[in-house]
Amino acid sequence: MSQNSSPRQWKTLDKDLGRIGQLELATLYVSRPMVGLGVALAFIVIVGLIAALFTGSGSSSSAIIVAAAVLGAYMAINIGANDVANNMGPAVGANALTLAGAIVIAALFESAGALLAGGDVVSTISKGIIDPTSMSDTRIFIWAMMAALTSSALWVNLATWIGAPVSTTHSVVGGVMGAGIAAAGFSAINWSSMGAIAASWVISPVLGGVIAAGFLAFIKARIIYQDDKIAAARRWVPVLVGIMAGAFSAYLSVKGLKRVITIDLGTALLIGALVGVLFYAIAVPVVRRQSRGMENRNKSLKILFSLPLVISAALLSFAHGANDVANAVGPLAAIVHSVEFGEFAGKVAIPTWVMIVGALGISFGLVLFGPKLIRMVGSQITKLNPMRAFCVALSAAITVIVASWLGLPVSSTHIAVGAVFGVGFFREWHNEKHRPRNAPSNGSKIATEERRRRKLVRRSHFLTIAAAWVITVPAAALLSALVFVALNAMFV
Repeated sequence: MSQNSSPRQWKTLDKDLGRIGQLELATLYVSRPMVGLGVALAFIVIVGLIAALFTGSGSSSSAIIVAAAVLGAYMAINIGANDVANNMGPAVGANALTLAGAIVIAALFESAGALLAGGDVVSTISKGIIDPTSMSDTRIFIWAMMAALTSSALWVNLATWIGAPVSTTHSVVGGVMGAGIAAAGFSAINWSSMGAIAASWVISPVLGGVIAAGFLAFIKARIIYQDDKIAAARRWVPVLVGIMAGAFSAYLSVKGLKRVITIDLGTALLIGALVGVLFYAIAVPVVRRQSRGMENRNKSLKILFSLPLVISAALLSFAHGANDVANAVGPLAAIVHSVEFGEFAGKVAIPTWVMIVGALGISFGLVLFGPKLIRMVGSQITKLNPMRAFCVALSAAITVIVASWLGLPVSSTHIAVGAVFGVGFFREWHNEKHRPRNAPSNGSKIATEERRRRKLVRRSHFLTIAAAWVITVPAAALLSALVFVALNAMFV
């Protein structure tokens, strides 16, 4: 009797242990977000304490700076959670980087860009959206910037929660616009600037998508569909590496080196051309050596594109840290300047501690909350491999240069995500164009649901992201106006 029941007892024990193991995994999964929230809250509190230590205590002006520093830390965390995913998502989705590796590289290069090359002077009213002279006094201006900071951070937080990559710069633009309207009326807004920003909602993703699709078409025609893929790669991969190096050199010269030196577009393009030629010369022997002994198949090509993709993702993060972080902490810098000098201005210097708050906040936000958007951009919109992801990164740099040449305000978020969509839609068009005429082979008609399932771009993500982009500015503006009215009523 006991011999027969023993195996059954062990089987029951295994099931119980399995249930306990599942419970532990479920508990860990549920508690992970709470750990992230706890660490983020601790960082925000520490920033507030440090701000109080540097500004003294007991005065209303120091309390304002402390509150603004707390909001700035909260905003920086949200930038790390949302905006940075656009730079690292394609590399992770293409399996050129692990998620952990992407987070480490992005945290280092975002911080380096913000601290080493971040603009030392920033437009506090986000590219001339409102006229500071329309504000009646400094107190009104401070409440307006506080409202802009609060609303933009809340909106980016909401967008991250629903899984939509949005432009933090556009969120700040909407926040400043809403606070400006609440403080000084519609006449205070520079509507021509707002019109140009609204135009960038369409221009940025379309231009990024077209350029990315163009490079992917080139790679397919000149490398992937050639009989000798390795020989074609030896010929064209160095050219693409040279274009990448030149584009990023020009991009960083225009957007990422403001603190070191100011470079006009013509000089930046000349620098890009020289660097591109240099890297082409370096890449020729490197690619030839790396491709020696490779099999003539697409898997070999993925290896050749992986390293350039990782480098381009790192450079995108550096440029993002240098450019977009300064814009995001602009309202905080404006508040600090107004409190310290009793006046407001269109441009102010960014204190070092403000840039440190921005850099560290982005790193914390990326590590704690960034994986969700990284996975979404990298693998849930469309399937990426190193060649496709390389086209996305290259498109991001080139589009910014083209937009600067045309004088158009663009969003790096819209460009990168638009490039991902461009690659996906191009693959759909290309596959449909080259689909055999007699497909499917059994002659049966494909059901509508099955045809929809076979699409290479997930339409649900496309619609969610497009809707989030369209309502970012008005939503942030409405929220900012409400926060301004509340602040003005509380401290009248």
